[in-house]
Amino acid sequence: MNQESISVFDMFKVGVGPSSSHTLGPWRAALSLLELLEKSGKLEKVKHVQVLLYGSLAKTGIGHGTDIAMQLGLSGDDPVTFDVDKIVDK
Repeated sequence: MNQESISVFDMFKVGVGPSSSHTLGPWRAALSLLELLEKSGKLEKVKHVQVLLYGSLAKTGIGHGTDIAMQLGLSGDDPVTFDVDKIVDK
């Protein structure tokens, strides 16, 4: 039986704010939306984006950096390669 090994770095990623669980998912979702709009040729028609958070994201989003993560995703930044130390500069 073949086994695939993964690194702890594949399992855990560093995100924005004190809670990566509240940032990486929304960041990737925002990036996916951006990519979908680009591929469909509809991005240039977008005037604004409104983000509604639900559940625990709505209760802790700003405090945990969800808002920043969403902005980074919508800006096209990749959570895997983005240097989170540069967030203040962005």
